[in-house]
Amino acid sequence: MNTSPETPDGAAILDRLHATITRYVVLPSPEAVDAVVLWIAATHVQQAWAHAPRLVIRAPEKRCGKSRLLDVVEGMCCNPLITVNASPAAVYRAIGTDEPPTLLVDEADTIFGGKNAEANEDLRGLLNAGHQRNRPAIRWDNNLHRLEKIPTFAMAALAGIGAMPDTIEDRAVVVRMRRRMAGETVAPYRHRRDGPVLRKVAIELTRWLRSHLAELERAEPAMPLEDRAADTWEPLIAVADLAGGDWPARGRAAATVLTAEAEDTGQVSNRIRLLTDIRAAFTTVGDPPAATTADLLAALNDDPEAPWQGFSPAGLTGKRLGDMLREFGISSETIRFPVGQAKGYVRDAFTDAWQRYCPTPKPGASVPNVPTSFSQVIPGTDALPGTDRSVPQHVPGTDQSVPANQSVPALSSKNELGTDGTDTPGRRRRGGAA
Repeated sequence: MNTSPETPDGAAILDRLHATITRYVVLPSPEAVDAVVLWIAATHVQQAWAHAPRLVIRAPEKRCGKSRLLDVVEGMCCNPLITVNASPAAVYRAIGTDEPPTLLVDEADTIFGGKNAEANEDLRGLLNAGHQRNRPAIRWDNNLHRLEKIPTFAMAALAGIGAMPDTIEDRAVVVRMRRRMAGETVAPYRHRRDGPVLRKVAIELTRWLRSHLAELERAEPAMPLEDRAADTWEPLIAVADLAGGDWPARGRAAATVLTAEAEDTGQVSNRIRLLTDIRAAFTTVGDPPAATTADLLAALNDDPEAPWQGFSPAGLTGKRLGDMLREFGISSETIRFPVGQAKGYVRDAFTDAWQRYCPTPKPGASVPNVPTSFSQVIPGTDALPGTDRSVPQHVPGTDQSVPANQSVPALSSKNELGTDGTDTPGRRRRGGAA
């Protein structure tokens, strides 16, 4: 960007900020450094933003530099408020000032992990709500006998070992620190000696960015991301565009790379994992048009790396499976298979949920172990011979199996073996009549 002698050179200030960070800390990638630079700069004009991105600094083990990076962030961000053990009430009061602080939380894993997680649910709620402007916490004031609206909007950085709660990481720029190798050296950081140097950079950032506050408030930068990721990164990209030089390209590269890393290594909810594993199970056996509930449960519970075996002594049950899938509008139905009539799921019922919630499987991705085949059906027919009999077959609705290469008698509506003329149970009418 063009500058006059009185106008600070934004790109040069960001370059100095970059050099200061890398003097004291080794970050995992150039994109991670650029992301931290832009996040620190964005704290100096929180008034301009509709969203307050979080910065998550996480590491797999101790001595990876996360606390040192938080020290450097504290030295150069705007109005830092660093804590290890602040109460939610104290944080609420600190935010509710004319100029909110930049919250810095060290050892966040001790706050949100293990037995402390439930006790600190209010703090997690504050951090989630404070990502977006105009999301106040509402409390009842017993002294004044009225509702009190407490502001929550403030940028925040959290450092800790391991992942933070997924609701926080979903609103964050996530930097994954690594332990330094022998050849990677940094300067020692001493707060008393080096703090004034960092504050000088902070003063430059404030002077430059506050002079462009109105421009940043109107900024609508072209984003390489969508949805919440775009909301989180927009302040950083706006700062990069204002700085000019190579920073606009570097900011967008950082957004793309770090977001892709978060998606590749992020925590997946059990419901999304369930959809993905069911799709893998269908694909492994040739995408039959339907599968029995028993076959799906066998496929899911046979995978030792999946979470399903730990759901109960018997693993994932039919009821739990139905409850989880019902959230996506998917329910079981009675289907006629060659082995007889049984409860199961039609593959087409999953199509919409797979398209909306599941990433496209990557080549070579692992899939759950599945039975040699599901019981097969063909749309428009009651049943079609051809189910693989090379392995023992489970009889749905019972605890019995039929040896390999032996046909399975059809089931009646009462699951009685050897009964022909099975009827599909009708829907229960009001009053309990079938």
